[in-house]
Amino acid sequence: MSATAPTPELKREQDYLGAAREALAAMREQTLSLKVQAHDPISAEHLARTLHLRAASLQDDPSTTLFFGRIDTDTDERWYIGRRHVADTDGDPLVIDWRAGMSTAFYRASRTEPMGVVLRRRFGLDRGAITAYEDEHLQDRAEHDVRSQILAEEIERPRVGPMRDIVATIQPEQDEIVRAGAEQTICVQGAPGTGKTAVGLHRAAWLLYAFRDRLARSGVLVIGPNRAFLEHIGAVLPALGEVAVGHTTIEELVASVPVRGTDPTETAVLKGDARLAEVLRYAVWSAVQPATEPLVVPRGVRKWRVPAYEVNEILDELRSRGVRYDAARQMLPQRLAHAVLLKMEGSGDSPDDRVQDQVARSAVVKKYVTTLWPALDAKAVLFSLLSDPAELERHSSDLLSDDERRILVWDNPPRTQGSAKWSRADTVLLDELGDHIARTPSLGHVVLDEAQDLSPMQLRAVGRRCSTGAATVLGDIAQGTTPWATDSWESSLHHLGKPGSHVEVLDRGFRVPASVIEYAAQLLPHMAPGLGTPVSVRDNPGRLDLVATDAATLHDQVARVVAAELAEPGSIGVIAPDAMVEALSASLQRNGIDHGVLGQDHGDIDHQVDVVPATVAKGLEFDRVVVVEPAAIAAAEPDERTGLRRLYVVLTRAVSALTVVHAESLPAQLGPA
Repeated sequence: MSATAPTPELKREQDYLGAAREALAAMREQTLSLKVQAHDPISAEHLARTLHLRAASLQDDPSTTLFFGRIDTDTDERWYIGRRHVADTDGDPLVIDWRAGMSTAFYRASRTEPMGVVLRRRFGLDRGAITAYEDEHLQDRAEHDVRSQILAEEIERPRVGPMRDIVATIQPEQDEIVRAGAEQTICVQGAPGTGKTAVGLHRAAWLLYAFRDRLARSGVLVIGPNRAFLEHIGAVLPALGEVAVGHTTIEELVASVPVRGTDPTETAVLKGDARLAEVLRYAVWSAVQPATEPLVVPRGVRKWRVPAYEVNEILDELRSRGVRYDAARQMLPQRLAHAVLLKMEGSGDSPDDRVQDQVARSAVVKKYVTTLWPALDAKAVLFSLLSDPAELERHSSDLLSDDERRILVWDNPPRTQGSAKWSRADTVLLDELGDHIARTPSLGHVVLDEAQDLSPMQLRAVGRRCSTGAATVLGDIAQGTTPWATDSWESSLHHLGKPGSHVEVLDRGFRVPASVIEYAAQLLPHMAPGLGTPVSVRDNPGRLDLVATDAATLHDQVARVVAAELAEPGSIGVIAPDAMVEALSASLQRNGIDHGVLGQDHGDIDHQVDVVPATVAKGLEFDRVVVVEPAAIAAAEPDERTGLRRLYVVLTRAVSALTVVHAESLPAQLGPA
């Protein structure tokens, strides 16, 4: 059943929503009224922050409803399912958090497996108000399955601004991923429009709900491909009440030095090779020097002597412990002091622990340790490798070829470490070196999006941040557009440090309409053979238009197309070759079309129209997309496969309609529309 007029039943549901809003406001007011009382400043600060985050999570958003569904069970219980838990003054629940265990049935119940649900109700919503509802009677065998119109309208609802949450439209296969256990690393191979990014974000929200004590301490981090993408998804978790999750890019994650240099493609690819981790490990641990002289420690009138062979046994034992370089270095003085104590005891003395500490802190032992086990700096180690061919060969003779070493070493080495122009790939190597020297702290969970584009060394950097936690890995091999993009999730998971993790395939497209996905899928056999073609499950096939023009009028034609699209509500993305973005923006400006420009280092998501460089489009979505010069987008990449993958990404950003405007001939792989 559905209704748009305020029938008595619809009015009851609207009144219930009003009561829930009042209860949420009361919950927030109660939180704000609480006074911080603690015995010490640290506890007071912690409690104040906890109350602040609690109040922030209870902030009502009038543009959305507190609940979007309802289930009635065969035990005469009724539960309203929403974005957060809301209770009345007696503590009785008015709305159940979508993450609660009892909410699972709302997403997964079916006529073949009703899970105790008699009725499932979905609400039609408009700017925070309930306007309609649909009912499914899951235990009525006479009723046939009918595709939800409310569900379809919610998926296709026009959007402007950042990405929305999908709590009202989560599908059963998505819900299974969202609720996977905290110890489980999940890899999602998701075709365009399957909701993989939203699934990853909602998984983070669910984990923080189900394992809050653990993850609130250890932290959750979302890693995306660029700042424009992070701006696009940044409102999802706060809308779900989670305001303490970090968002970063892989470049920001490993940033330890200013990036002032660039690498040729072959150099960047080689620096991303996993073999470099071994080269760096050798470079770090080769700094430990064997003892050639005994350790001699004077105490009073006597001198205590530890032979060089005993010292070397200590060094070998410390190297074999599996700890980081600095941790072993800090153990060495105590191990040497203990060896001295054994000599003292062997001569009849009875030294205690205080004597051992004194020996370990003595100037003689400190100087001896520095000679054998010097302190290291990551930048100094990498500078030595990249500026000195002999040093690089010493640590890579069994790992790299002569040609590869020539690629890595700087042609014109800087005179000093301070004048080095580090590249983005160098920052990843510095991060690896830093971890060999001192262990990188681990978070509780990492959500890694567009993971197919990360090199093995970048994956290792991410893996270090979840070495004691788990990860949600999201991506699509067909959308790999870097020179080091992976062709195998098994390989990526190995480099991430999560071998054998489960790979889940999502191929039902809810966002991209059939006409668009079928057009773009013509590229798949040419750039990702073996991957299945995604299937759009929407009734609305969407709109696909191909507009041919000439080079002289291309920009004006794009402006005319965009002006026509402005007649309908919703966001519009104009995706073009990076080299054309500035000129297209100027053309739109001349034609009086207000717009933003998305870039690598910033996002501008508050305009109805955004001009998007092709290299920034990944992960974004718009109601309607205008793609400019597909052939030029593909040609801008270093090889045909990468070019077709970039084009596939660009063509699959539309939720409702795609218009392709071109003066050049379309790539032959696209074929006819």
